[in-house]
Amino acid sequence: MRNPRAHGSVDFGVFEHVVKREGHLRGQQRAENRRHVVHKSLWETYSAFANTAGGTLYLGVKEGNEGPSTAGLSGADVDKLQRDFWMTLNNSQKISANILQERHVSVESFEGSAILIVEVPRATRSERPVYIGVDPFKGTYRRNHEGDFRCNEAEVQRMFADRLEQQPADSRILEYFDFDDLDSASLKQYRNRVASRVPDHPWLTEDDLGLLAKLGGWRKDRRSGDEGLTLSGLLMFGKVEAIQDVAALPGFQLDYRERLAEEENTRWSDRLTIDGTWEANLFQFYLRVAQKLAHDPALKVPFSADRRGESDAHEALKEALVNALIHAEHHGQGGIVVDRFKNRFEFSNPGTLLLSQEQLMEGGVSECRNKSLQLMFQLLGVGDKAGSGLDKIRRSWHAHLWQPPSLGERFRPDRVMLTLPLISVMPEDVMKRLQQCFGEAFQELSADEAQTLIIAVLEQQVTNRRLQEMLTLHRVDITQMLSGLVEKGMLVPHGRRRGAYYTLPLEIPADLKMEAGIPQKDASSPRNEESFPHSDIAEDIQAWQELQQIAAPVAETRRAPPETMQITLLRLCRGRFLTLAQLSELLQRSPKNTGERHIAPLVKAGKLQLRYPNVPNHSRQGYRTVEGVTE
Repeated sequence: MRNPRAHGSVDFGVFEHVVKREGHLRGQQRAENRRHVVHKSLWETYSAFANTAGGTLYLGVKEGNEGPSTAGLSGADVDKLQRDFWMTLNNSQKISANILQERHVSVESFEGSAILIVEVPRATRSERPVYIGVDPFKGTYRRNHEGDFRCNEAEVQRMFADRLEQQPADSRILEYFDFDDLDSASLKQYRNRVASRVPDHPWLTEDDLGLLAKLGGWRKDRRSGDEGLTLSGLLMFGKVEAIQDVAALPGFQLDYRERLAEEENTRWSDRLTIDGTWEANLFQFYLRVAQKLAHDPALKVPFSADRRGESDAHEALKEALVNALIHAEHHGQGGIVVDRFKNRFEFSNPGTLLLSQEQLMEGGVSECRNKSLQLMFQLLGVGDKAGSGLDKIRRSWHAHLWQPPSLGERFRPDRVMLTLPLISVMPEDVMKRLQQCFGEAFQELSADEAQTLIIAVLEQQVTNRRLQEMLTLHRVDITQMLSGLVEKGMLVPHGRRRGAYYTLPLEIPADLKMEAGIPQKDASSPRNEESFPHSDIAEDIQAWQELQQIAAPVAETRRAPPETMQITLLRLCRGRFLTLAQLSELLQRSPKNTGERHIAPLVKAGKLQLRYPNVPNHSRQGYRTVEGVTE
């Protein structure tokens, strides 16, 4: 049975009605005729899941002191419950939209009792808000870490605004605003930037008003006959006093903040905000922040034939900046904020995600709240319309061996936050083990040579092409460096020409092989290579026994509190990658239960990292505790 205490799930006991939100017991209520009653709070959670990030409902489960247990429903009970559920769901007077398909509802058996499981997906932007009854302003719910909450009128109105795909938010014609509210210098500078990138673009032959119309910054409404400056035109090229006018966006705010000072009393080491010293529109903000990002000392500048001096990491940062500008709900609170901390970048903007996080991670689908702004930035070479912007950022961060980016939403006020960590996924213990393996020879290596060996450990092989993504060396220099490492006996070559790759020697220590995930076939080993790869059986048994001791508090009990499970997982994975099969064997729990109920929440919380972050379903996927995470 799937775990009813997984993240984003709620248990609904039918005999004893208990609603659990995010692992906390929120309340208990008995219902008359409760055998077949689907309580109203279930539909509140259905609405909340649909309007937020989705989740799972468990009907026929009750909460007790020792955790969840079944309510003892028979197959006939669940059949009746399922019929009542679908009947209510398809009644438009009770629920505004049925976003479920048959595959989202299933019946499973556990300990002789039947359970009805409902997988609620995130509703699409055209389906939101999903609400109870006939009044969206009284029956719309969302979900945060504390449970379900009823949305206020402004939140509901913003959901309705996002539904109007035919009329993007930035296409609104602004009454009482005209061409004089634009900063002519910004428009001229934009034209020059486009001309330097696409010299023969036909729109460049237009005068300023014509160019603005092509971009969507000036529009004529064919139905009403109204014509004038649009919100996108004002945001991109406007004078700041016009943008912040009460008839436009009085809460408009732009903020870039660097927090790199060593002195604790220094709040900002650098800051760019609306202070009257520059024309604070989106175009000028982009130019100034992109310039600061381009000179960030933490980012490497690889060899480049055109000597631009920018890496794919710089491009990823500009993509993140533009994403915040074009996807923002500019009428929302807080404005655009870019924070540069010592160990991360954070980009945040008002509004909510128009697509689910799963769709955004997969890429290929483009949904934008401000389509004209998106077009304006595309002509500058940023803000891809193919839905690959986030994927481009993730690939770049992975190439630099930084912890993967995280994307999340916050409510009240609504904000989307993208965090790009600058924390290396290269563990210090790998460096120490390489030093133990190769001795003084490793200490004499250059920084590029040492990093090459670390990549070979973490990814089980290394190629010239991969190193071109990581290092500042030319491919010819990389070839020479790899040959040198082969001559020193630190790498073993395989294949030829473009198919060439390099691995560590087979005689490296067993503990380093475990870290690298290199399988060793040893018929005498009591465990197969997938369970615990080692070449030295004595060391294998000793290491495995140490892990068994750590896992004992869970493995020796039938039921363990979620907190104990997660603490044990973090201890097991500290300093090493372990597979789901290894962890489930150590904990004496099913892989499905361990993965869905405990590992997935820890990964989402940033406490466990993946060996293969870009391939979540990798057959050899492993999990390791993030450096610095405490229990």
